[in-house]
Amino acid sequence: MYKTIATAGAVALALTAPATAQQIADPETIELDTILVTAGLTPVDKEKSGRAFTVITAQELQDQQIRYVADALRTVPGFAVSRTGSYGGQTQVRVRGAESNHLLVMIDGVEVSETATGEYDFSGLLTDDVDRIEVLRGPQSAFWGSNATAGVVNIITKSGIRNGFEGTARTEAGSDGSSLASLLMRGGGERYDIALSAALRNTGGFNVSDYGSEDDGDRNASLNGKLNIDLTDALRLNGTLRYVNRRGETDAQDFTYGSPTYGEVLDTDDVTAMEELSGTLGLTHTSADGAWTQKARFSGSDATRTNEEDGAETSSTRGSRLTARYQATYAFDALASLDGHHGLTGGYEWERETFRPSHLDHGFSRDAHSLVAEYRGEFLDRFYLNGAVRHDFNDRFADATTYTVAGAWKLHETDTRLHASLGTGVTNPTFYEQYGYTPSAFIGNADLKPEESFGWDAGVEQRFLDGRFVVDVTYFNQNLTNEITTVYELVGGSYVSTPINREGESLRQGIEVSATARLLQHLTLQASYTYTDASEQTQAGGDRLEELRRPRHAGSLNLAYTFLDDRARVFGEAIFNGTTVDTDYTAAISRRVDLDGYTLVNAGARYAINDRFEVYGRIDNLFDADYEEVYGYNTQGRVGYVGLKGRF
Repeated sequence: MYKTIATAGAVALALTAPATAQQIADPETIELDTILVTAGLTPVDKEKSGRAFTVITAQELQDQQIRYVADALRTVPGFAVSRTGSYGGQTQVRVRGAESNHLLVMIDGVEVSETATGEYDFSGLLTDDVDRIEVLRGPQSAFWGSNATAGVVNIITKSGIRNGFEGTARTEAGSDGSSLASLLMRGGGERYDIALSAALRNTGGFNVSDYGSEDDGDRNASLNGKLNIDLTDALRLNGTLRYVNRRGETDAQDFTYGSPTYGEVLDTDDVTAMEELSGTLGLTHTSADGAWTQKARFSGSDATRTNEEDGAETSSTRGSRLTARYQATYAFDALASLDGHHGLTGGYEWERETFRPSHLDHGFSRDAHSLVAEYRGEFLDRFYLNGAVRHDFNDRFADATTYTVAGAWKLHETDTRLHASLGTGVTNPTFYEQYGYTPSAFIGNADLKPEESFGWDAGVEQRFLDGRFVVDVTYFNQNLTNEITTVYELVGGSYVSTPINREGESLRQGIEVSATARLLQHLTLQASYTYTDASEQTQAGGDRLEELRRPRHAGSLNLAYTFLDDRARVFGEAIFNGTTVDTDYTAAISRRVDLDGYTLVNAGARYAINDRFEVYGRIDNLFDADYEEVYGYNTQGRVGYVGLKGRF
């Protein structure tokens, strides 16, 4: 698989053309910080998107001294993050009350979720080489296929720079035996640019169990490379390659039937090791004075997860994903009376997924072929429309057709932007769900149907005081049918589980609010709030149940002040997570329990010594709050970090 990723891109062919007016077709002719490259098959100016989105920039990550992408997502409206204990523990992200495998996660456009579970474990994703994080909420399957049922997160890493060179190095130390070292080098010439980065983070951690005293730490090593070459004035080559090797210690729950500690988290010597490799290579060609843009891209990802206990391997899984895409866009002007600008895109995609567990001498694979079409239009410099339809041909289960429509309307007179979107989503059964994992405990179901969803949202963004204060309020509503759930049966003194499609609908609705304000020239405020009502239909058709680990109320607040000609900055932030429901397995029959809400307060500061060196520090959980994100697992208390950053 590794050799395949490294070489297959050499045969990818992409003939692309820069778009005409409004640059509808070609993202590389627009400054990256003004567009959303994830909001469709073609990029769009953020102000012209009808979709609910959030963009987190590298500057914001640096200002808040955020080390993990998961912690950045805690401040995004509609997002709920749950980490199983310490850094390195399984970290799930849910959007708008959906499941974690309903969120599609990409790094530089490469899907990186594990094929075994269909979800991405955010525990190993550091922020050091991240240029921006684009977040789309709502069904996006018409663009991105399976798993984009509730949203998309695309992490875009830093690119090189043309006609120059710069380097950045950082070192950091902190509580719990934590340390961080990172290096980023960027350079290039007139027709090419390249970026190389490396980061190593270690933490001694803390004991995530109420038993014993062993600390559970984590080691993470990440390497990333990115290349862009102008082969001719019309033909561009770009590629990425990323490798992550991490090893996280954790404590396991006791599921030994009849044990007095059944269901409790014990102080065990368990380790989860992960190796992740992903990459992409493609070509872009422009022609006809920018009217035609054609692209082809080949990408792949490979993930191996190994579980160990007392130094011995207990199980492992390996999954890979290969994807080939081609699309062509034609941009043109029409309907002159409406000042109309249009873009039509058609594309084809092939994907192969594989999965192999260690207890079998063979693996599994499945293929999908997809056709997709998109329209984008702009009218009167105030109304913007986007729509797409996709059909997936699956070889292991039913085919699926998904669609989406979005619109935005700018009222220049009042500095108001109205936005709305609707669409359908689909999530295919995972390999675990289709084929099982351990024959004696979890039996697969080859007859599962894909989960299906319909959702819509509508909101208003209002600017006040010449843009010094901006607030966006969005209502969302989404259902889920054919939901895959697990049922249990007691066989021979132990429980055996199997997945089935649940009857009825799971319903999610809520309100998302985000606001930014410049209170004074150097004093800024950012805030977010989400209300989520998420419930599922029980298999027996009884009362609806609240979904697990989705807070009904969540929000964040950040206040920052810069001074000394912006050489110094201090900030404080509060992250609130309301009461959530989780499962307690310690009783004879599992039961639902409420986890108390909590508020975490973090604070930090930085100071630029000169143009090359900067010192910084941060305190997390300033008031040492005691809380749980996953029932039975301890969380981190008050910790502090100090660091030095240099440029050369």
